[in-house]
Amino acid sequence: MELKNDTQTLKFILLGISEDPLWQPFLFGLFLFMYLATLLGNLLIIIATVTDSSLHTPMYFFLSNLSFADICFTSVSIPKMLVNIQTQNKGIIYEGCIAQVYFFILFGVLDNFLLAVMAYDRYVAICHPLHYTVIMNRNLCGLLVLGSWITTVLNSLLQSSMALRLSFCTDLNIPHFVCELYQLVQLACNDTFPNDMVMFFGAVLVGGGPLAGILYSYSKIVSSIRAISSAQGKYKAFVTCASHLSVVSLFYSTLLGVYFSSFVTQNSQSTARASVMYSVVTPMLNPFIYSLRNKDLMGALRRLFRRKP
Repeated sequence: MELKNDTQTLKFILLGISEDPLWQPFLFGLFLFMYLATLLGNLLIIIATVTDSSLHTPMYFFLSNLSFADICFTSVSIPKMLVNIQTQNKGIIYEGCIAQVYFFILFGVLDNFLLAVMAYDRYVAICHPLHYTVIMNRNLCGLLVLGSWITTVLNSLLQSSMALRLSFCTDLNIPHFVCELYQLVQLACNDTFPNDMVMFFGAVLVGGGPLAGILYSYSKIVSSIRAISSAQGKYKAFVTCASHLSVVSLFYSTLLGVYFSSFVTQNSQSTARASVMYSVVTPMLNPFIYSLRNKDLMGALRRLFRRKP
């Protein structure tokens, strides 16, 4: 295969979920609806938590940051995908592809860290309720979010910088709807061992670390709930973390499903279809999951809509 080192002339082809022309109008309508639903739902949560003083608590502060990350996460891939379908042009220049790699990793990993921070918040609320306001003070909440941002930015810089060393052959077709780092490495013609090592250790540290924190927090939460004598007390404790547990289960089950399915199937476009679950569907469902049976948030949204201009 011919080696192409001139990055100024490189243009990758995002094959998307399906190359069947008959499916393109349906896919355009479906993803446009999901993207608009994601924007609307998450924007409403951000506006409600900012404008309503009753929601100025650590839990809703973290939730508004998660909503912002979800908006950015979907905005990295879906608008480009919609433009590609509408214009029937699936090309993306080299610089645009590297930018997608950077921001896709950034906001995907940021989701991961914010879910871990929210699990810690629920742990303190249930296991140390009398000291909750002292432990989860404004400074600690700000530091937890700032630390999440700094860690994810540095990780994304490292991963995308490693992608810059790759040289590519004449096959520039990416069987995905976004420039995903693993698919990019698969297309490279030079030695990818350093990239593989960086991806592996990155997945262990910034992927496994927050997951371990979530599992530890919930192990302590379960122990505390089991120690509560009354059924009503157990129910109240469970309700405080039910929404977060649902979001965590949805995010990690779909993410791990995509990860393990990539080893089972050789069809990369099947993996791309599966990745829609964690990169599009989960950010769309998060606002509905957190709003469901949440009287404080629903009350804030009702007050927001009733507010006179």
